[in-house]
Amino acid sequence: MKKAIRPYVLAETNWKEVKSQNYKVAILPWGATEAHNYHLPYATDNILAEESAIKAAEIAWNKNARPIVLPTIPFGVNTGQMDVKLCMNMNPSTQHAVLKDVVQVLDHHNIYKLVIVNAHGGNNFKQMIRELSLEFPNVFICTLNWWQVTNANELFDEPGDHAGELETAAMMHLRPELCLPLEEAGDGTARTYKLKGLKEGWVSAQREWTRVTKDTGVGNPKAATAGKGEKFFKKATELIADFVVELHEANLDELYE
Repeated sequence: MKKAIRPYVLAETNWKEVKSQNYKVAILPWGATEAHNYHLPYATDNILAEESAIKAAEIAWNKNARPIVLPTIPFGVNTGQMDVKLCMNMNPSTQHAVLKDVVQVLDHHNIYKLVIVNAHGGNNFKQMIRELSLEFPNVFICTLNWWQVTNANELFDEPGDHAGELETAAMMHLRPELCLPLEEAGDGTARTYKLKGLKEGWVSAQREWTRVTKDTGVGNPKAATAGKGEKFFKKATELIADFVVELHEANLDELYE
């Protein structure tokens, strides 16, 4: 049976549909291409960003919002992983240039609301949004980390930081064919800083990944199940969808109580 075209996914839809739609919210999935322990694919962050963005858009569309999901940006900031083979790095300055070009298009076509759905911990768009707000004052830009939308501790024994239980469970739900058996995964043991401020988190610095972890993972994935991943993904995407609906309906001149 032929799969229906999803009108809220720009990569799938067509000019006949696009020219007749009045999109109010653009959603930009942003991931990374990097090693995820031994058992998850390099595209893990891209898959998680895209799938959560599309599912949230579907839910919002069915509630009469009109979002459009843009193609996923597949490269993230991996400056600390340059010695991990084929971890692809996009510098923050490059990300800013890419984001600026995207916002320029949206502004030109009168789409004044943009949600970045991020799935990579190394990406941080806050300062870029500040700068772009001066260049494109009509466009409201916001960003969210999909794994932080809801409390992961309610479902997972140890959510993990990178390729741990949360990401593994989500991938087992969404793309089981790309996941190796958990017996082949490393335990995600990670070293911490010796310096007190860095260890406690009130000082920040870039981690040198291969000095932190042997298997590239941070967090033990062994307790992950597809069932846990499905529950978390469902709850997170429903909350993202609710936000998209709110943003669709919002008057940008009246955002504050």
